[in-house]
Amino acid sequence: MSVEPPEYYFWIRENGAVVFHVNTENRQRRIDMDQIAVVNFNKQEIKPHGSRELSAEDLAAIDAWVEKRIALLKARTLDDIHSAADHLNETTQWAQSKASDEESAEITDTLLMTMNDLRTVLVRKKADQVMKAQAKSDS
Repeated sequence: MSVEPPEYYFWIRENGAVVFHVNTENRQRRIDMDQIAVVNFNKQEIKPHGSRELSAEDLAAIDAWVEKRIALLKARTLDDIHSAADHLNETTQWAQSKASDEESAEITDTLLMTMNDLRTVLVRKKADQVMKAQAKSDS
């Protein structure tokens, strides 16, 4: 039973990926990876490696990967936020029922500043949403 490797490999970096074309068409059937491009999410660009010209197939594969990757990262971020809300609830329970005076004193200022910052941002965003909705309904 032989399993073929994928045609492209994406070496994930902080803001994108390095794209390799995977080749097993050699005498030893070793996997050779030829760098073909660099993807940068922040700049929304795909740069061919060196003097290489990317084929329509290369660009289509890269675009499809970028779309899936961005969707995955958005889903992970949202899941992290839901987890943060869970942790805040658990922290509330801990502070109310289990924290000693010393433990409470150690974390109180940091938590209060963090929650104040978060509250300020969320209230501002909510106010912007309400204003946009009102402007839409008025027009």
